[in-house]
Amino acid sequence: MPYYLGIDGGGTKTTCAVGNESSLLVTAMAGPSNVVRVGERRARESLQMAAQQACAAAGIVLAQVERTCVGGSGAARPELAEKVRGFLAEILSTPIDVIGDMEIALEAAFDRGPGVVVIAGTGSIAYGRDPQGRTARAGGWGFAIGDEGSAHWIGRTAITAVLKSSDRDPQAAQSALAEALCKEWNVNSLSDLARVANSLPPPNFAALFPPLVSTEDEVSRSILGQAGRELAEVASVVMNRLFEKNDTLFEKDHTGPVPVATTGGVFRHAAMVRDVFYNELHVLDSRALINRRVVEPVEGALRLARKAAQSSAVNRLGEYGGPVRS
Repeated sequence: MPYYLGIDGGGTKTTCAVGNESSLLVTAMAGPSNVVRVGERRARESLQMAAQQACAAAGIVLAQVERTCVGGSGAARPELAEKVRGFLAEILSTPIDVIGDMEIALEAAFDRGPGVVVIAGTGSIAYGRDPQGRTARAGGWGFAIGDEGSAHWIGRTAITAVLKSSDRDPQAAQSALAEALCKEWNVNSLSDLARVANSLPPPNFAALFPPLVSTEDEVSRSILGQAGRELAEVASVVMNRLFEKNDTLFEKDHTGPVPVATTGGVFRHAAMVRDVFYNELHVLDSRALINRRVVEPVEGALRLARKAAQSSAVNRLGEYGGPVRS
């Protein structure tokens, strides 16, 4: 029986799914594998560990894997895709497809159908496909200049907020949020917090997302609300680019509902971000038909690995004019 691997490689964790012809069997997780963020050594280690652990949990060996699909942030760039493929080719001898994380998320959400998926994990992006197969994206320009609404952006915004508050009122240094951020980075003062935030290479701002979510004060709620609005904005941009509105006098939304899905740790773990996103997107574009289940991109990667193997088998059948034998 053939088996397939789907891998979702992110800036915080790497998830690998093992499946057969019809089902997802098991998943396993390892550390981050975004080459740009964590470097080649750690990315290689995480990717290989995730694949090995998933296969072990499924009770199979790596040699039984027929095809693998990896989706990763930035992995659509040819030079990074080759690195990721090379890391896995050290332990896998069968074909490995490397594509962007937004592509596996779109597959997980809509299969081959139209829709817009919004990713908010360590980074953020909106990506969509119309009924004719045309695609468009918005956001996703990287943690240094964009990725609004992402865990990185939330952490960075939180530090800015507490430092500005302390300028106005020194007592803000004792706020619950300030103390939570200092604790996460293991520093004792806002001055040390600022020093770490400005260090090179940049620190892990995304690590500040969990303590912010658990600190239910006014500043935290304001930041999470703004994250939801930023994510709704990029979703709206993609909707308008792919699904045109009719500007006639009597009917402005004749194209009907536009399916929208979400994925990523920010949506999964911050209810306020989800709620603000849902409400704001409906204000921006009433056509949005939002699936409230946060989808798992690794399911899309597994599905694409299976489809690629089946397509390859069909092509071989046509080439040789007979059944494909293993």
